[in-house]
Formats: sequence, structure tokens, C-alpha cells
Amino acid sequence: MAFEVVAEMVANVLTVVAQPGAALEPGDTIVILESMKMEIPVLAEVGGELAEVKVGPGDVVQEGDVLAVIS
Repeated sequence: MAFEVVAEMVANVLTVVAQPGAALEPGDTIVILESMKMEIPVLAEVGGELAEVKVGPGDVVQEGDVLAVIS
């Protein structure tokens, strides 16, 4: 079963911290977003393997966009 990690707001992707294939625990940082000069870490809500990262540094994401998939 796959779990999609989605953006909670409009933001710029600052850094991709975790790479596909990484083993994640709940609370691990996957991506860091930037909005209004604030850095917002996007954390894994579930444990598992990071199957896919759908964004890269410099991308602009909208609320609800899928950032990553955890399997």
C-alpha cells in the first residue's frame, strides 16, 4: 500500500532531504519547503521505504500536490 505525502500550502521546494530507496520512520524529514521566508520541513507520517520523490529544488508546489510516495 502506498502513502502519498502532499503539500499543505503553496511553497517553493528548497531541498530534497531523503532519496528514493531510503528507509523512513515517522517524523523523518523528506523535503524542506520555503514559504514567506520560512523553512517548513515535510515529515513522513508513516514508516516505510521512500518509493518516489516527485519534486526537486526550485519547484513551486500548490496545496494538495503530491511531493513523495512512501511504500
